[in-house]
Amino acid sequence: MSRNGSEGTGPSDVPVDAPGAEIEAGKRLVRFGGDKGLSLGERLSNHFHRLTWTTPLHALRLQGRFPLKLLVVPNDPLPGNRHAGQWLLSGTMRWQGEAVAVDDLDMSGVGYSVGFNDYLQRFEWLRDLAATSSRAQAAPIAERLMRKWLAAHGEHVSDNAWRHDLCGWRIMLWAAHAPLILSSTDIVYRSAVLNALARMARHLDRGADRAPQGNQRVAAWVGVVAAGLTIPGGEPRLAFGETGLQRALGAGFSEDGGTIARSPHDQIDAIVLLSMLGQVYEARRRDVPEFLENVKLRAVAALLGITMGDGALSSWQGSGPIGADRIEQVVAASGVRTRPLRQARDWGYQRLAAGGTVMVMDAAPPPASRLDGLGCASTLAFELSDGMQRLIVNCGGARGSTAIPPHLVQGLRTTAAHSTLTVGDSNSTAILADGGLGQGVNTIEIDRQELEGGSRIDASHDGYARRYGFIHKRTLALSGNGRELRGEDALLPSPRRRRRSSSAAFAIRFHLAPGVEVTPTADGQAALLRIDHGPLWQFRCRGGTLSVEESLWVDATGRPRATVQFVVTGVAPAGGASIGWLLKKAG
Repeated sequence: MSRNGSEGTGPSDVPVDAPGAEIEAGKRLVRFGGDKGLSLGERLSNHFHRLTWTTPLHALRLQGRFPLKLLVVPNDPLPGNRHAGQWLLSGTMRWQGEAVAVDDLDMSGVGYSVGFNDYLQRFEWLRDLAATSSRAQAAPIAERLMRKWLAAHGEHVSDNAWRHDLCGWRIMLWAAHAPLILSSTDIVYRSAVLNALARMARHLDRGADRAPQGNQRVAAWVGVVAAGLTIPGGEPRLAFGETGLQRALGAGFSEDGGTIARSPHDQIDAIVLLSMLGQVYEARRRDVPEFLENVKLRAVAALLGITMGDGALSSWQGSGPIGADRIEQVVAASGVRTRPLRQARDWGYQRLAAGGTVMVMDAAPPPASRLDGLGCASTLAFELSDGMQRLIVNCGGARGSTAIPPHLVQGLRTTAAHSTLTVGDSNSTAILADGGLGQGVNTIEIDRQELEGGSRIDASHDGYARRYGFIHKRTLALSGNGRELRGEDALLPSPRRRRRSSSAAFAIRFHLAPGVEVTPTADGQAALLRIDHGPLWQFRCRGGTLSVEESLWVDATGRPRATVQFVVTGVAPAGGASIGWLLKKAG
């Protein structure tokens, strides 16, 4: 992957363009059902379905013959974390700073963070253990943890451990790391493991389509397909699973390759899942279905499209700046050779890159509340990097972090935590008390032009139309040499305003990456941005007053770091306002 801000490639010799990589003409994006979570009927139906898991009828459905062995042991294409594996060997399971002694592990998952519980129940720790040492050293730890899990869940279906997506991940990881969990000479233990695997497959056969739309449903159907390929006599299940998986991928991904939840974290998970499933097909010496390869190709291109000049991700929809090394591992595991997608209209991210400068913009409505509990009111925010150095950032996300307190988790989702404009110190899309996203941005108008002297994006949203009577329009133009980013933020009277005309205070926030020092000028219209051992950038604005405030940035380890932001403030009269600004590289 390129790390110099150019449109680099994945691990390939001859990169290819993903389908739909061309730049399209202007488009309107509409958020369907954005302020609606699951209906009461859907919640009751799902709750009743989970209650049936503990009934004798469901237990009867899970009974049947279990395999004496697996047909294949596929490769796990993603390397594990050796540091986490070493901790396991020493008797402690660690995930993102959360640590529990192996002796004290509660396989019910009670009291653990969501991320730690998923790491435990998916059996992702098998990957870390395998990366650490020889099978002779790792197998006893794996067997010990497996016995604890079997005692708690092997014969008892529970909501926490038998969630459909967790079962899908477990089937994949048990198959890939079978040498660690099935090397015992204890025939009773081995039979219990294989019986649990067969029970999970039957559980998914009947319930994969009941998993929530998106990654969870995809993971469930991946488990069905993997079971069909690894358990003897699985041909009928394989055909059934491939049909279900194709349907789940069609509902879970936009046409440009992004997950419908718009989460980079989910994007990585999906690519890893599809890459692992590809290894199962390879182990069985079967061709990977074309529909699966096509989705993976588009997904990798979309993921690369939101990387910055340092090769790590930009921060969107609750996801932080996942490091370049991890992104390289995920892309290498996929086997995909492609360029970063410059324009992902439905997934919602726009990428401008020139002369070592990279800009990524959120140019779509937030995800529907039913799809993501950590969606953000970040519409029209952007991040900017110069080579390996980040310059303008968003504050980041709490997804996958245990170091961020609950009140800050909600704060990171706000519009003010992103580098964009706010009106009346409010969110462009409401963040509700229950964590869902309410009314706000419903429609986006976007037009992108590739000009001889650079690239330009004009985008607008209606998030403030209902409350304040304004449309926010943002224009970003990157010069062909990457040395200038010109911007304009305009508040335009909404043709459908519902309230009487009045003025409204606004603020345009530019959160700075750690290590960037800002020095405002005396006239309150400009600032100098100094990068440690890097270039000098100048900022100038018209139409507002510039000030400097405290801020924070969640780094790749999930820990908040102190930084600053510069803020352009003003008051927009009823007729609207326009604030022009320029970021220019000096020297």
